[in-house]
Amino acid sequence: MNNIIDLRSDTLTKPSVEMKELMLNCEVGDDVYGEDPTVNLLEEKMAQLTGMEAALFVTSGTQANLLALLSHCQRGEEYICGQEAHLYKYEAGGASVLGGIQAQPLVCEDDGSLSLELVKSVIKPDDSHFAISKLLCLENTHNGKVLPLQYLEDARNFTRQNNLSLHLDGARAFNAAVSLGLDIVDICKYFDTASLCLSKGLGAPVGSVLVGDSKFIKTARRYRKMLGGGLRQSGILAAAGLFCISNNIQDLEKDHDKAQLLLSGLNSIKEITVLSCDTNMIFIQVSKEIEQSLLQYLKDRNVLISGYGQLRLVTHRDVSTQDIKTVIEVFKNFFSS
Repeated sequence: MNNIIDLRSDTLTKPSVEMKELMLNCEVGDDVYGEDPTVNLLEEKMAQLTGMEAALFVTSGTQANLLALLSHCQRGEEYICGQEAHLYKYEAGGASVLGGIQAQPLVCEDDGSLSLELVKSVIKPDDSHFAISKLLCLENTHNGKVLPLQYLEDARNFTRQNNLSLHLDGARAFNAAVSLGLDIVDICKYFDTASLCLSKGLGAPVGSVLVGDSKFIKTARRYRKMLGGGLRQSGILAAAGLFCISNNIQDLEKDHDKAQLLLSGLNSIKEITVLSCDTNMIFIQVSKEIEQSLLQYLKDRNVLISGYGQLRLVTHRDVSTQDIKTVIEVFKNFFSS
């Protein structure tokens, strides 16, 4: 079988032999009863890593974000977020469908941030005509871009001044931390709550962790059960997460280096517009006339990427430096043929 170089997403990472051994040999119990020691250990360690009081292991980033929205907001209240934010655009409208929670989306700045002046302008007055503005949600990274720490501090101060809570969709927050040369707590400390994914660049097969104060996590745990997310001997999955946070965080820097190598190679092709990246995502633009033929050409040569209009390439631990060089050559061959 020919080697597939899959750059569609870092969700495609597969568990290593060492990770599977830990999963196989971990101690388990019934997590709905709070008796799975491996889940409990993962939650304890994630709370410590992020500087939060408590943590909750869940099946996915989508579930973690939904639990956060349900726990922060009541029916008839709203959250403010980016127009392109994952929790608004790519999570099936769960907050509105299941929670009666209104979204107030805004256009992001080029660096992935939301203008706090713009956020201020959409906070609703205390009037029976309006939903109640309750929560600001930021995404870090956003399309591979790392939000500056000064912006996070400004956002925290802004939400305090405007009676909002602040939630982080941190699906790739570990990438942001590694890019800045910091620990994850240095990002999470600005937020009331955060959703952190284990199954992207960190390499776990399943799972995210929601962190916050103890009262918030108790509420989220109830909603998790309501949504069918109560798990039993889930230590088998939590063990993978424990392996990731113990062994794989700094490996994300290798993914960033591979993305820079890819960026440099694609930049040499004049028919491609390459958008710079901070971490492990590259976005490129080509003319609409050749986009589909390019995607098919890549696929025929065992290179998979995603997107339309703006094409996305994501480096991860299961793509080697040699794979990146091969991808660059395939792109060059397409445009020279």
